[in-house]
Amino acid sequence: VQLQASGGGLVQAGGSLRLSCAASGRTFSAYGMAWFRQAPRKEREFVSAINWSGRSTDYADFVKGRFTISRDNAKNTVYLQMSTLKPDDTAVYYCAAAGSGHYYRTENDYLYWGQGTQVTVSS
Repeated sequence: VQLQASGGGLVQAGGSLRLSCAASGRTFSAYGMAWFRQAPRKEREFVSAINWSGRSTDYADFVKGRFTISRDNAKNTVYLQMSTLKPDDTAVYYCAAAGSGHYYRTENDYLYWGQGTQVTVSS
């Protein structure tokens, strides 16, 4: 599976962005998917995840109520709608595909990674 993340950019605090992650291959619907992020000089951290069907999702506490993850299996794409963005959300955002249809919070459970897309939130 190859993953291509897009949709990052520069936005003012309080604004919104939608990230997309397009996957190659015909088995996208079999994978749980997630978004992680890495800010400068910080470890990569879990942001949100979704199971294979899209019926179950998980969010880190710091994005609950602001970010929404979704997927369109017909388009082989997972999305991260980000609203009420804060300067602390500035990071490179990565999408990842798990080795099963479930989702996880740990990086080691994800087999495939996209290249990352930069999100910069100005104050």
